[in-house]
Amino acid sequence: MRLLFSPGGLHMTSTGGSILPVMATALSPSDHDLTVVVPAFNEEQRLPQTLDGLRDYLDAWGVDYRVIVVDDGSRDRTALLAAPYGSRFSTIRMPQQSGKGAAIRAGLLAGTGRVIAFTDADLPYDLDGLRTGFDFVFNKQCDIVFGARDLEESTHLARRRLMRTLATSVFRGVVKTLVSRRITDTQCGLKVFSRSAAVEIFSRTTIDGFAFDAEVVFLTHRLGLSFKRIPVTLINEYSSTISLTRHALPMLLDVLRLRARSLRGEYEIDAPRIVIPDVKQGDQRRRAAA
Repeated sequence: MRLLFSPGGLHMTSTGGSILPVMATALSPSDHDLTVVVPAFNEEQRLPQTLDGLRDYLDAWGVDYRVIVVDDGSRDRTALLAAPYGSRFSTIRMPQQSGKGAAIRAGLLAGTGRVIAFTDADLPYDLDGLRTGFDFVFNKQCDIVFGARDLEESTHLARRRLMRTLATSVFRGVVKTLVSRRITDTQCGLKVFSRSAAVEIFSRTTIDGFAFDAEVVFLTHRLGLSFKRIPVTLINEYSSTISLTRHALPMLLDVLRLRARSLRGEYEIDAPRIVIPDVKQGDQRRRAAA
């Protein structure tokens, strides 16, 4: 048996190879509207620009938000960069580099927004997509919104490298065959969840590397969660930490292992839907005045 994560009492155990959720009773209530999670590894140079962009956009929008930077064992000053931005910004420090999937899991399970989203540390997508996704989820039109670069309405303002385009096409083909025919761009780095959907999914994920998105899509289907795909505008594609030479094969192997675990029945879902308490606006005002 192994502990995967324990935010406010939520536990996961693994017994005999099966993934078994153990419900807890003490999840912190949702107390703001939007949490944005940003995974970061050695992002000292680019993260300040990303945090500036998020702060300016979210402040102008007027949404009640928090931003969580998850420092995935960086060796530079990444973990210190959110502090000057005030109380809406915080950092989770992973004890060692564990992978993007592990960092996203930690951030989404720690977030207490009614809606929880993640995007990449280089802020590759126009933030209007984040707002569109938020509106769908917040207004209960779906549980999850997936940004999709392969929709006709999506725009690529950044020039894409040929090898990355080819690798993306190959990976999409594999995922379409083994994971989902309906969500074909699993790797788009903009996804938006209701908090309950985030907990349902990320309390069960097992992939720590870059292929974690495919497992998220798989669990979306397995849990019967509703979703929408929305077009995105790609404004840059620096792709901070992914390397085709080092990560392409492990990503493919993770997808194959995901399929194998599914065939062995290790993703059987037998837990009830998670109900998360909510702090209402009046309660928030009373807390602020206290």
